[in-house]
Amino acid sequence: MVVRIRLFAQLRERAGASELRLELPEGARVRDALAAPAVAGLAEGLPLVLAVNREYAAEDVALAAGDELALIPPVSGGAVTAEPHVALREEPLSLDALLARVRDPRAGAVVTFSGVTRDVPSLEYEAYAEMALAQMRAVVAEAIARHRLCAAAAEHRVGVVPLSEASVLVAVSAPHRAEAFAGGREIIDRLKALAPIWKREVEADGSASWVPGAAPAANQDA
Repeated sequence: MVVRIRLFAQLRERAGASELRLELPEGARVRDALAAPAVAGLAEGLPLVLAVNREYAAEDVALAAGDELALIPPVSGGAVTAEPHVALREEPLSLDALLARVRDPRAGAVVTFSGVTRDVPSLEYEAYAEMALAQMRAVVAEAIARHRLCAAAAEHRVGVVPLSEASVLVAVSAPHRAEAFAGGREIIDRLKALAPIWKREVEADGSASWVPGAAPAANQDA
């Protein structure tokens, strides 16, 4: 299927065109368009907002033939507040990829958190995916607003996570280190409290047990 990519300002100048026609497989999502070679290098160093058919959209929005995907750079009145990036992934998480998502020319500090499997051969994670993503997105958006972050992102593994691999990553950027540390700390603490994600420890002999933790709480204060 073919999707129309609209480009503006710096992006238009970098591409030498105001739009691109991109061939994508059926079922592709916005993130697949952003990863395409013709698009991937255009937005380097720029915080972006995404829109599909003139409606703001997250990277997990599905695309259809003939859709218009707009890549919107910062506007003249100030930086556009980008959609918080969150994801659940079965494959290993990439800290470098997450850092690229929070890179911002306004930022003087970038803070990351990696939660890794320890003490047992592996952990297995299960999530109520739709609700977990909604909670993750809300937590990240609230931290951006409260701490005036330039950008923030969070990803969590589902399935089996071997010893020493990351099960959760958080990255934030901010003009100063105090806001960056506070925002990163808030995001990971609230994700653990609110997102419906469960884990169980898998021993070397194959035995497994669910690990108790804080129950997701309705109407929990920040």
